[in-house]
Amino acid sequence: MLYHFKRKIAARAALFALGFVAAAQAAHAEDKTIRVICNNWSGFAPVFVASDLGYFKQLGLKVSVKFDDEQADALAGIAHGDIEVDMRTVDDYQRRPRSPSTPGVMIGTIDESNGGDGVVADGSIKKVSDLKGKVVAMETDIPAYLLLQLELSKAGLSYKDMTIKQTAGSDALSVFSDRSVAAIGTFQPFMNKAITLDAKRGAHILVSSATYPGTIVDAIIVNQSKLQADPLAYKNFMIGVYKAIAYYNAKPAEFIHLAAPHFNQSDKDFKASIDGSLSYTSIDTAKHYFGAPDSPGPIYKTFDTLMKLNLANGASDHTLSAAGSFDRSVLQSISAADLK
Repeated sequence: MLYHFKRKIAARAALFALGFVAAAQAAHAEDKTIRVICNNWSGFAPVFVASDLGYFKQLGLKVSVKFDDEQADALAGIAHGDIEVDMRTVDDYQRRPRSPSTPGVMIGTIDESNGGDGVVADGSIKKVSDLKGKVVAMETDIPAYLLLQLELSKAGLSYKDMTIKQTAGSDALSVFSDRSVAAIGTFQPFMNKAITLDAKRGAHILVSSATYPGTIVDAIIVNQSKLQADPLAYKNFMIGVYKAIAYYNAKPAEFIHLAAPHFNQSDKDFKASIDGSLSYTSIDTAKHYFGAPDSPGPIYKTFDTLMKLNLANGASDHTLSAAGSFDRSVLQSISAADLK
């Protein structure tokens, strides 16, 4: 009888210990923080919606987002461990001061620009060649810069034929009020705002990503050392993002209503900033872009094309390899069951 009593005590103790460990692990998971840095672009809304819907919390994550246009800030944050996730376009990923030794690999996609990046010009600029000798305000590390480069080359021009005024994409709207500035490079929602606010000047979209489908794709970037140390945290982050994108596809109005306040917009304005401007990439689209180990997806070819352009326009100092810039392991680990 004493033997059975001792067995019951031992069993209870074991159960208590298991419960304590499980509770400790749960508490640890709840404390897992993913700090995200990105610019103020409507394409990153799934992260906010995933938080609002409780997806990240259910997966044991606490996610915070900081808007910052500076590429250097993002690279430093990833390198020093101050942030876990950076989100930016593939071409932006390549730009200075990145080198082959700079930490950071792309593990997935979140959106594709289908007209949400570009150049807004005043009424005097009817075609790209009209920019010769004019002042254009834009950053050299945003998609609009690359898009305009593509159009200038068609017209037999280059950036040497105009004056580039360095201006953050989110600040271009205020700079456009200066009538000496003929055009601005920016992105949504600022493109729409520029056209509305400067209607008297005949503001219109001169160049946009709609002309170059599959070229301007936003990627999710992480420090590969952190990824190797805690792959589950990044898998759960990606699951939350793709669940939010699935929610958008199923209930776009509800998604927009949740997303709009994070960008200080009304539902109507936020909807206008994404309609015809971008598409959120589903898990299936992301897996297609990345491909398989024996069959790299189309994003690898896009990477090489953009690398040549960035080297040509001086935005990049080093030739980076697509193979060393992507890690498809997280995408491959996510199943349909994970997204339910």
